[in-house]
Amino acid sequence: MHSMDHFLYRNGVLHAEDVPLTEIAASVGTPFYVYSAATLTRHYTLFTEALSPLPHMVCFAIKSLSNLAVLKLLGDLGAGMDVVSGGEYRRALAAGIPGNRIVFSGVGKTRDEMRLALTHGIRQFNVESEPELRALSEVATAMGVVAPITIRVNPDVDARTHEKIATGKKENKFGIPIDRASAVYAEAAALPGLQIIGIDVHIGSQLTELEPFEQAYKKVADLTERLRAEGHTISRLDLGGGLGIPYTRSNEAPPLPLDYGALIKRTVGHLGCEIEIEPGRLISGNSGLLVSQVIYVKEGEGRDFLIVDAAMNDLVRPSMYGAHHDIDPVIEAAPATEPHPYDVVGPVCETGDTFAKARPLAPLNEGDLIAFRSAGAYGAVMASEYNTRPLIPEVLVRGDQFAVIRARPTFDEILNRDTIPTWL
Repeated sequence: MHSMDHFLYRNGVLHAEDVPLTEIAASVGTPFYVYSAATLTRHYTLFTEALSPLPHMVCFAIKSLSNLAVLKLLGDLGAGMDVVSGGEYRRALAAGIPGNRIVFSGVGKTRDEMRLALTHGIRQFNVESEPELRALSEVATAMGVVAPITIRVNPDVDARTHEKIATGKKENKFGIPIDRASAVYAEAAALPGLQIIGIDVHIGSQLTELEPFEQAYKKVADLTERLRAEGHTISRLDLGGGLGIPYTRSNEAPPLPLDYGALIKRTVGHLGCEIEIEPGRLISGNSGLLVSQVIYVKEGEGRDFLIVDAAMNDLVRPSMYGAHHDIDPVIEAAPATEPHPYDVVGPVCETGDTFAKARPLAPLNEGDLIAFRSAGAYGAVMASEYNTRPLIPEVLVRGDQFAVIRARPTFDEILNRDTIPTWL
């Protein structure tokens, strides 16, 4: 399945498109994130093609990878943006995305964020609760404008994914229960400053089968008919994101965007609605690698440790979710090389700073480069400077060109953010 990306060995060296990773490492230092423009483009295009001929907009979930260069690349292809904070909204604007292509999601929108979006333009707010409905009505009315809204309904479908990223069950914090939709839509219609334009649903992230989507979208189709009968205009269906990606070579491939598109046409295509989807991981995940260097090979009791210069603060997914990332040597191992099991760990002073346990890898030495696959989504965006480790650079590759799209801060820049008060 890694043929889906543009990170391949050439002459024994792992490349990002036409650039050897060794060249980037020599130029920017390790660790670093690197993204492939061709992979981002390809995955976005797969979604738009899957949804034609339905009227549609593919809104990239900024939370998965928020670098302005990436947003501009996708925006130039016609992508909309799905934002969950005022900061992400500002990123979308800064990348040149017009307000009418920005969807505002999230369970905790503040009045300031509402004002920001209403001032600069918004495609719609995906409203998640009745208190939010009332707040948005007040803000819009005070500004003398009308806020376009969908209401996020919770279809009570088990998405069969990790508990921390399943969002569509009764007990989750997101949306309103689907059986209360009629009452909440009636309340929205009665409030000033709001214009109902559709329904929003999002059942989770990293789903590897289509059946939960099918269940949810059938419920949304039924709800559309019911709300229309009750006098509401439902012209847009926001079907969320959540299609999973393969994180290992062994598991069977998740559904393709084409199959997902066919499912959408089958379940809601007859309603004449514009379809929005909000993929994040499927566009960004396999488009990125985290490249790191081996600092030490440490022999332990019954196991060897590969101590690398990337850590949990750079890529938190393994310690936070127990997530798996394939790890490849940047210099290809000789064909008959026997793999050796390593615990791959970072330098941070936490036992949780472990990327992989007993992972069979070709033998590695101090100074060797390794690449963590499928690190484009929820990698750089979740990074921190724990242990005063600078945020690592992000690099974008297109063909034989590469550019640093976020530089590693200097220690002076980091230290100068702190202020010692005069009274100390």
